[in-house]
Amino acid sequence: MDQKQTLLHHFLAALAYRTQKALRGAPSDFPLFRAAPKLRTPHEVIRHMDDVLGYSRTFFIGGSYRAPVFPDFQAAIAHFHETLADVARHIELGTELREATAEILLQGPFSDAMTHAGQLALLRRLAGSPVPPENFVFAEIKSANLGPDQPLPARPDEVWPEKP
Repeated sequence: MDQKQTLLHHFLAALAYRTQKALRGAPSDFPLFRAAPKLRTPHEVIRHMDDVLGYSRTFFIGGSYRAPVFPDFQAAIAHFHETLADVARHIELGTELREATAEILLQGPFSDAMTHAGQLALLRRLAGSPVPPENFVFAEIKSANLGPDQPLPARPDEVWPEKP
């Protein structure tokens, strides 16, 4: 892979890590938490993230994409990671981009998905179960690990004033 491909692939690994960090240890009722009327639940956010990454894949393979609806939250999470891994596979293989560049993927769908990972963390806080902070510089993010089984924080913050 060239440098751009390596960075895009690593960004997707960071997305997998941050998504799982936001979901790890969430209460059982978290998937259906709705912060306000007409706002997405965490379950709906995961499906939207799957949609966004599936859309990014269309720049490699054409067509259109709409994530399936899974009644089970864990199945929706697993499918999100499958879509993420498939996008990464196209990057690894050097599949030619259609009507897009690496920069467009980064500024558009990839950044959008990362924003939603942050939204999941914010929803955790609003649901009364904040995500423990950490120094992401030291996070054990590996490009080969795009699935839901992500490592625990390498350097969690020692001071956490809002800890429940």
